[in-house]
Amino acid sequence: MKRLRLYAASAALSLLAPVVNAADLDAIMQECNDCHGDNGVSQWSDVPTIAGIDEFVHSDALFIYRDKERPCADHAYNQGDTSRPETNMCSVTEGLSDEDIEDIAAAYSELPYVRATQDFDASLAAAGEALHNEHCDKCHSDAGMNAEDEASMLGGQQMGYLKTSFAQFAAGDREQPAKMKEKMDPLSDDDVKALLHYYASQQ
Repeated sequence: MKRLRLYAASAALSLLAPVVNAADLDAIMQECNDCHGDNGVSQWSDVPTIAGIDEFVHSDALFIYRDKERPCADHAYNQGDTSRPETNMCSVTEGLSDEDIEDIAAAYSELPYVRATQDFDASLAAAGEALHNEHCDKCHSDAGMNAEDEASMLGGQQMGYLKTSFAQFAAGDREQPAKMKEKMDPLSDDDVKALLHYYASQQ
């Protein structure tokens, strides 16, 4: 429900406000790229690729970070001026307007999603595929790589980031839909590990 309220509110406000200047949007996205990689494609296990994510999913995440309702660990810049002080998603979204967020999400949604090349265990990946098909495929089809599902990208996403996200869900530190919680709660640590290797195998 919160996502729908946020979306409705931001959509209404966007009718009254000017579109973000292209140069300003480029500058904002460069800041994003300095952590997430060129064109939003991550080369670092603990940082997600944000290119190709559904616009609604991406904007919703940014609103949640701005509201400080998702864990925000400090992180150093991965490229550009790496001497800058560490930052976090709550801080970088704090000054963004609703229109900034909508424009950022729209811009990244138009970029191609690039699957990460990473090590994985084939036997674990096979077990993870069975778990995904049983528990996850209904909402995360095509190995979790169908943007039209309006769900986060899983297949080919950076394993370290997914591992952290799964742990946050399990600890109750990160909000999730009730139906997703029903699927996640029964998973053992071994199940989660298998799923992570399955998603890493989608290269």
